[in-house]
Amino acid sequence: MIFLKEMPFLEGWKIPSLLSKFVSRTDFESYQDFKDHLSIIVPENFNFSYDVVDAYAREQPDKVALVWCNDLGQELRFTFGDMKLQSDKAANLFCRYGIKKGDTVMLTLKARYDFWICMTALHKIGAVAIPATHMLKKKDIVFRIQRADLKMIVCIGTDGVPEEVDAAHAEVQRPLVRAFVGSPEEKRDGWVNLRGELAESSPRFSRPEGEEATRNSDVLLAYFTSGTTGYPKMVKHDHTYPLGHILTARYWQNVIDDGLHYTVADTGWAKCVWGQIYGQWIAGSAVFVYDYDRFDVAGMMERVSRFGVTTFCAPPTIYRFMIKGDMSRYDFSTLKYAVTAGEPLNPTVYNEFLKNTGLRLMEGYGQTESVVIIANYPWMDPKPGSMGKPSPGYDVVLVNKDDQVCKVGEEGEVVIKTDNGRPVGLFMDYHLDPDRLRNTWHDGYYHTGDTAWMDEDGYFWFIGRTDDMIKTSGYRVGPFEVENALMSHPAVLECAVTGVSDQLRGVVVKATVVLTRDHLPSEELKKELQDHVKNVTAPYKYPRVLEFVPELPKTISGKIRRVEIREKDQPGQQ
Repeated sequence: MIFLKEMPFLEGWKIPSLLSKFVSRTDFESYQDFKDHLSIIVPENFNFSYDVVDAYAREQPDKVALVWCNDLGQELRFTFGDMKLQSDKAANLFCRYGIKKGDTVMLTLKARYDFWICMTALHKIGAVAIPATHMLKKKDIVFRIQRADLKMIVCIGTDGVPEEVDAAHAEVQRPLVRAFVGSPEEKRDGWVNLRGELAESSPRFSRPEGEEATRNSDVLLAYFTSGTTGYPKMVKHDHTYPLGHILTARYWQNVIDDGLHYTVADTGWAKCVWGQIYGQWIAGSAVFVYDYDRFDVAGMMERVSRFGVTTFCAPPTIYRFMIKGDMSRYDFSTLKYAVTAGEPLNPTVYNEFLKNTGLRLMEGYGQTESVVIIANYPWMDPKPGSMGKPSPGYDVVLVNKDDQVCKVGEEGEVVIKTDNGRPVGLFMDYHLDPDRLRNTWHDGYYHTGDTAWMDEDGYFWFIGRTDDMIKTSGYRVGPFEVENALMSHPAVLECAVTGVSDQLRGVVVKATVVLTRDHLPSEELKKELQDHVKNVTAPYKYPRVLEFVPELPKTISGKIRRVEIREKDQPGQQ
C-alpha cells in the first residue's frame, strides 16, 4: 500500500458516477441556475459507508480514496477496496468489544489514517462517532464521558493522551473500553491495541438488517463545540449529513473525480468532515492527509507540490503563513482550485495568493451545525473578504433585533429559514440541551449567532458573533472555558477573555486579568498564567495576549462588559 509518487490528474470534469445518484443535476450554467435547480436526492435509509465506500469498492475497487503521509517519511495510499476491507475488520472489532447501534465512541486520532477506518466502521454499525482533539485534558474528557455516555475511546498512543484518558476514567469510575493506535506489538495495561487486534479481525461484515439497520433519522456523529457560556454543546447530525457536504466538496471546493483534495484540518474538528471524507468521496475525489506533530508551512507546501494536490482548502491563517514563505520554491501546477473558511479573509492575502498561483481564493461560510451555508461558487466572481452567496436549499436571510428582514447594507444576524423543512446538512439538535435549542431555533428560523451585511449584488460580508465567541486561527474558543482555567490559579481574582486583532493569526485570545492582593503584575506571572491555561485546558485556548488591570468594566448589575474591552482594543471597528 506504499503510494507511488506520480498521481494522475484528469483534465476537465468527468461526471462522477456516484455523485449523479444523489443530485438532480450535475452541471450548471450560472450561480442562479445552480441555486434554483440543484436538489440533493436522499435515498431511504442512506448509509455513507455502504452506499458510498462499499459501492466504490464493488464498482471501482482500485479507485484511490486516501493518500496519507507523515513527517517521519511514511507514505500510504488506500483504495476504496482497502477501505471496505479495513472498515469491515474494524466493525467486527468494535462489535467484539460490545459496541452496537446507538453507542457513542470518541475518536481522538489526530491525523492518523486509522480515523477514516474507524469512522467508516462506526457508520456501518450505526454507532455514533464523536471526533475530538488530542489536546483535551482530564476534565474535558470527564465531561464528554458523562455528557455523551461514552462507551469507548480510541486515541493516539502518544502526546500524553492515554494518560489523560486514564485519569478521566479513574474519576468517572464507569465501564469504558479504551483503545490506542500504536505499533501492533505495543502493550498498555487495560487497553486495546487497535492496529494489533485489527490485523487479526475477521474481514467479513454484513450490512445489518431489521432493527439493527440504520435509518436516516438516526444519529451519525456528534461534535462538542464551544459556546460563550457554560460548557461545550454537543451538536448531533443524522445519517443524511454526508449528502449535505456535496455542496461543500463538489460545488464550493470544486473537487473533481480522481483528483486529490487537501483540507488542512485535524480530525478532532468539524472542518475535517467538511474536507476529508464525505463530500469528497461522494464526488469521486481522493483525500490527502498530512500527519504532523508540529505544523511546518514549508513541509506542507512541499507535500502539496510533490503529491500533486488538485484542490485545496485552509483557513486564512494558513494562507498567511504560505505567502510569508517562499512559494516560488514549489511547483503548484497541479493545483487547480483553492478555497478558505473559518475566519474573514484579508484582501491582501487574497491578492498575494493570486499573484503566486494564479488562483482566486473562494471564501465560504458554515458552522459545526451545518455544511457550507454561504460561499463563492465557481460561476461567481469573488469579492475578496466576502463570504459569497447562499447555498442551494439554504434560504438565508439577515434579521435585525426585532426579527425583521434587513435591508441592503444593514447589519443583521445570519439566519436560515426552516419553516418549510430542515435543509440537508443542518444539525438535528443539541444533546440534552433543549433550552439552548429553543433559544437558537425558533419561529421558523435557525439563528447562527453570526452577524453580517449584504451588498447590492447579494454578496454577504461577515462582521462577527452576536455573542462573545472567539474565532482564532480557524478554531472556536469560548471565553467561559478560558476564564474558568484562569480563575483556578490563585493569583487571579477575576478576568475577562476576548478576541483581539493579530496581523498573522487574524484574531488571538486575550485575557484581561485582575490580580488578588498578594500578587503583583510581572512578565513572569504573565508566562505562568499562560502556561497554567495550557495545562488545565486545551493549549490552543491559551491567551497569547494578557493584560493586568485594577478592575473590569461592568454593568450596573455587575456583569462584565466584554464589549467595552473589545472597543478599547479595536476602536472604530465595533
